[in-house]
Amino acid sequence: MKAAMFKTPLVTAVAIASLGATGLASADSALEQRLAELEARIAAAEQRADAAEQRAELAEAQAAPAGQAGSSEAALEERLARVERRASGDEGFSFNGYARSGLLLGEDRKSIDGGPYVTPAGSLGGAVGRLGNEPDTYVEAILNYKTRYDNGARAHYRMMLADSVSTSNDWTSDESNLNVRQVYAELSDLPSFTGAFADASIWAGKRFDRDNFDIHWIDSDFVFLAGTGAGIYDVQLADDWRSNFSLYGRSFSDFDVVGSEDPGSGETDSLILTANNYIGNWQWMVSGLSAADNDERALEGGDAAADSGFHTMIAYHGDSFFGVAEGNFKAALIHGRGLGAEAKTLGADGDLTDDAQATRLGLYGTTYLAPNWRLAPSILAEVSKDRYVQGDDYTWAGLNLRLANELTDNFEMQYEASYQYMDLDPQGFDGRNAVSGDFGKFTIAPTFKPQVGGFWQRPELRAFASYTDWSGELNDYGASSFGNDGFGGGQWSFGVQMETWF
Repeated sequence: MKAAMFKTPLVTAVAIASLGATGLASADSALEQRLAELEARIAAAEQRADAAEQRAELAEAQAAPAGQAGSSEAALEERLARVERRASGDEGFSFNGYARSGLLLGEDRKSIDGGPYVTPAGSLGGAVGRLGNEPDTYVEAILNYKTRYDNGARAHYRMMLADSVSTSNDWTSDESNLNVRQVYAELSDLPSFTGAFADASIWAGKRFDRDNFDIHWIDSDFVFLAGTGAGIYDVQLADDWRSNFSLYGRSFSDFDVVGSEDPGSGETDSLILTANNYIGNWQWMVSGLSAADNDERALEGGDAAADSGFHTMIAYHGDSFFGVAEGNFKAALIHGRGLGAEAKTLGADGDLTDDAQATRLGLYGTTYLAPNWRLAPSILAEVSKDRYVQGDDYTWAGLNLRLANELTDNFEMQYEASYQYMDLDPQGFDGRNAVSGDFGKFTIAPTFKPQVGGFWQRPELRAFASYTDWSGELNDYGASSFGNDGFGGGQWSFGVQMETWF
């Protein structure tokens, strides 16, 4: 109905303006008046329709019978093109966002700890299933402004605000973590760029790397490249080979310096130089890391802190479900040494030893088992050693399975089973104890949404019940929620949650 409200006036206005070109002898003021009326109607249409409707009707308007060629008609077409670019998001202001919020209650009807990183392996990046396991309110607000210039060049400015709290109160200023997570500008379609750089874009500022990719169901990136710096995307080195190059800076601050009597006096910058190469469906990422003077950091075990590192990832982005069904999958193998032994968030951990090394495997896929049944399995596993203390050894592996049954156009039942094995020997680092055991969770979540039809349809409103259990030995690790009062394993939890993105 919304499209029908303005399609006829808009097409009629364009047809009248076009046919009016046969009467070019008329006064210029009459033509300008028609143009003004046309733009007024288009502006009104933009306010009442979404971007898809705008594009469809503007295309129909442009296809209306044209009058005699002339400079006034060309001006009309150019002005229509500009409005179309604004309607399609190529120009002007736009807003994107992500948010989740809900209650997570234990059997005693009190809030309990949770989250994908709740297990002892969580501090090492070992994430578990997030369905029915999130106690926080987290929100991202992304503001964009895009401009296209007369020479064809484009500019994109982005600012992203984010906040996260765990309280369920309506007023949370005392616990707010409000933060500007991104603020950068990017230039593309630059006419002076030719050859391999013809389709390249350049950027500078604070941002998440454009090509980060994640396993949504456990809230874990394969690799998270972010910080403040500059880069260039889409350098075409060959017909089927493009590359991105970037330099990101992060900060290591307030660490104890060897031999200093002033605690927390050390600080330095962590620099990450990255080349990200794409050849067909394959991706090869290689990064060198440097943090001058970080080797002066006083580590707990007396070992030398890393002041450099190496990180690499081989990934495959599949356009089927592991070659056996329709769908998609992604798989990645990561290895890092020194500062690169923090395999996911590059350059974020300054406590790594010079001998630290880690190897990580991640994969996920999505497919339909039947017309109304969706399946999304994922695996994330890592082995690392000499991480914070010479001789430490951390091994963990997790399997997560998300299943959804679409029952009506806007209701489905979601199920999630999550398992993680841990064998952690921290050699006493940070008061932690060696433990070995496993964690398991099963969740059932009745879910409402505007329209079913895939794992990426949002918003979702969920109720859920989860049963979680783990090996008693894990309670002794000393660096997680396990073993705390009211969080002892073998427990039910209940709650409600919304999640949306656009």
